[in-house]
Amino acid sequence: MGMRRVSARPTLEEVAARAGVGRGTVSRVINGSPRVSAEAREAVLRAIDELGYVPNRAARTLVTRRTDTVALVVAESEQRVFDEPFFAGIIRGISTELSDTGLQLLLALAQSPAEYARLENYLTGQHVDGVLLTSLHGDDPLPAKLEAGGVPTVLGGRPPGLSPVSYVDVDNRDGARQAVDHLLRQGRRRIATIAGPQDMGVGVDRLAGYRDALAEAGLPELVVYGDFSEASGVQAAYELLERDPATDAVFAADDPMALGAMRVLKKEGRRIPEDVAVIGFEDSASAPIADPPLTTVHQSVEEMGRRMARLLISRIQGEAVADPVVILQPHLVVRESA
Repeated sequence: MGMRRVSARPTLEEVAARAGVGRGTVSRVINGSPRVSAEAREAVLRAIDELGYVPNRAARTLVTRRTDTVALVVAESEQRVFDEPFFAGIIRGISTELSDTGLQLLLALAQSPAEYARLENYLTGQHVDGVLLTSLHGDDPLPAKLEAGGVPTVLGGRPPGLSPVSYVDVDNRDGARQAVDHLLRQGRRRIATIAGPQDMGVGVDRLAGYRDALAEAGLPELVVYGDFSEASGVQAAYELLERDPATDAVFAADDPMALGAMRVLKKEGRRIPEDVAVIGFEDSASAPIADPPLTTVHQSVEEMGRRMARLLISRIQGEAVADPVVILQPHLVVRESA
């Protein structure tokens, strides 16, 4: 009596035969490539379902050197990442773009040199297919090291002093200028700014836009600095009032700092906007429900995350990227605070 043959698991070739397509088309569908027609994709997915085909990820990784994982590295503390709406928006945008690709997102936080060293070893050790980085400070060596190690990398924002291969940013300088121009048209003449960190491109560019507008108007600057947190906006507002109690407008380089400043202004008896107009930057979910609702420069954080992920997917798949740098255009949203 012969041995009973155990049915073998379905193969890629069997899926291709059932779907009426080539083996390469099946591979592209499984790998999430956009270079497949909707009709072919539907036929392959139907064949996979009918045959009960399960891709052998471990074997495929050995052959293709792909892990189906991308990392998002945020150079900030855990508290900042989970407290501030900017990071939630970036993550939502990235996740949306990755949802149909089969790629998994790994979130990595790093601040200290020791954390960075461990992270660099992990990211260059064939554990991920690509890396997204945001909120980088200063002349950070990690992007160049990743690219040199053959790891496709896309940045959110352009750090000062770096020339990354690929990044997505907002025209921060123009957005800041829009905000200050609006205050000038309202007749404000003692316009202060709460600038962001100057070791970040976004901080440098938004301060430059503020200075552009005031220089053209022939007005003096009044600059204090924060770190993009609401607490730093509180501290900066007290400093502003001490340095120039007659300040009649504040442009803050992000919404949390603007909201912190508004708290102090109201506490110190300043009416918003009658005595002091306030403008932020981001158009976060908190802006329209502030008291009064916050005028702010709108930037699509989720779109930024989507475009970062889209660029990285193209680079991972070896596709030609026509424009590795994407600059999104902001616009001013006028509400009661200005």
